Amino acid sequence: MNIAIKINNLYKNYGNIIAVNGIELTVNSGEMFGLVGPDGAGKTTTIRIMCGLLGADSGNVFILDEDIIKGRKKIQNSIGYLSQKFSLYGDLSVDENIEFFAEIHNVKDFRRRRDELLSFTRLIPFRDRLADKLSGGMKQKLALACSLIHKPKILFLDEPTTGVDPVSRRDFWKILSQLLKEGMTIFMTTPYLDEAERCNRVALMHEGKIISLDTPTQIKQQMKYQTIEIITSDIKKTYKLFKDTGGLEVQIFGDRIDLILKDEEKEFVIIKKLLDENSIDLISKKVISPSLENVFIHLVKKAG
Repeated sequence: MNIAIKINNLYKNYGNIIAVNGIELTVNSGEMFGLVGPDGAGKTTTIRIMCGLLGADSGNVFILDEDIIKGRKKIQNSIGYLSQKFSLYGDLSVDENIEFFAEIHNVKDFRRRRDELLSFTRLIPFRDRLADKLSGGMKQKLALACSLIHKPKILFLDEPTTGVDPVSRRDFWKILSQLLKEGMTIFMTTPYLDEAERCNRVALMHEGKIISLDTPTQIKQQMKYQTIEIITSDIKKTYKLFKDTGGLEVQIFGDRIDLILKDEEKEFVIIKKLLDENSIDLISKKVISPSLENVFIHLVKKAG
């Protein structure tokens, strides 16, 4: 299998802050790879280094067998990049923005390609609208169209669906799915663990380090403890009680709590007693398969 991206021992500091701490990874051609983590984990710094927009302090990055330092210009003609924030021209129309990016990439006969992309992203009815007048989801689709005008081999996406409504988010993923079918390599960062489930492989990033890298299924199988989901008569009080008690790994998700237990049979007797003593009713309890979010929180706590 061909390797599209290879990173060796990559470091980047901002003063005393270590943003990227010795990460290593490879991405195969035609793969969707997700770099997942909370704000401040180092995701954006990593993707900007990979696109040649930011220099590393040490380490090597190879894109399509080219060193990012020596072959930056050649690499940038072979990749598309969609940044975290909308960075197109609000006073230009949809058509004009795509034309501008075609000129930057020296795409001569761009009109047919532009029409294909507008159809692909369902933006044809809005082609004359100024970018500033588009909704958040439409802006992201326009940014995607601009990043695809020169037919890149690799598409880099930095948190592409952050702040996008659920319908537009779903449409965006349909577009990405089609690009994958066409053989494009996609490298994306996201804070959303449910999105990471769609990737072929995922790297979980925390404080500049990769703490796990594998397929979503394999990462979830790293959870050796049991995940117990409970609902009580007072979730907030229950969560505070468990946190204050100490010794319990507890995760809250809206109206439910997930407990990560080594021995459910023994430990839940203590938990039930704790609830009874504090006049909290246990409404439901079930063993569930751990989600990526469960595993990520567990690994972060394990890492201290």
